[in-house]
Amino acid sequence: METKEGRSGDTAVEDIETWMDKAFDMAKDALQNGEVPVGCLMVYNSEVVGKGRNEVNETKNATRHAEMVALDELLNWCHSSNLDVSRVSRNTVLYVTVEPCVMCAAALRLLSILDLNERFGGCGSILDVSSADLPQTGNTFKCVSGHRAGEAVEMLKTFYKQENPNAPKPKTRKD
Repeated sequence: METKEGRSGDTAVEDIETWMDKAFDMAKDALQNGEVPVGCLMVYNSEVVGKGRNEVNETKNATRHAEMVALDELLNWCHSSNLDVSRVSRNTVLYVTVEPCVMCAAALRLLSILDLNERFGGCGSILDVSSADLPQTGNTFKCVSGHRAGEAVEMLKTFYKQENPNAPKPKTRKD
């Protein structure tokens, strides 16, 4: 967990739960707005400096994953606070409701952000972007899994049971 002195190796369970509660609130908001239910927070010195939920359908932009939205907020916060992005990101902890995809994991690695989830993508289940020996791709980061995994899976199931309002209308074939 982030402290005034920087990262600490031992994040208190209460702190993880507090931040994960907020990330799940973001995921629930995404679900209520027709998005894949993913939410995330970026925490620096015990302050949320970036937060996001999926906005892919809303913006019709496939790159607007929760982590990318939060990264944009982090960059804006650093700019408005006149702080160095590299220094801040190296001391920022990410809380996200599911494992970041390969795209998001790569972006997090380039900024040296610590990640806290391992499931569904770029932190080991598909490709281990987080710790692979990849030259000139930033620092590796630690993944911790299992925080409210069942709840995250249930939210994903709820989303995928719904009809997608953005899906193209089926066309019948004329013979």
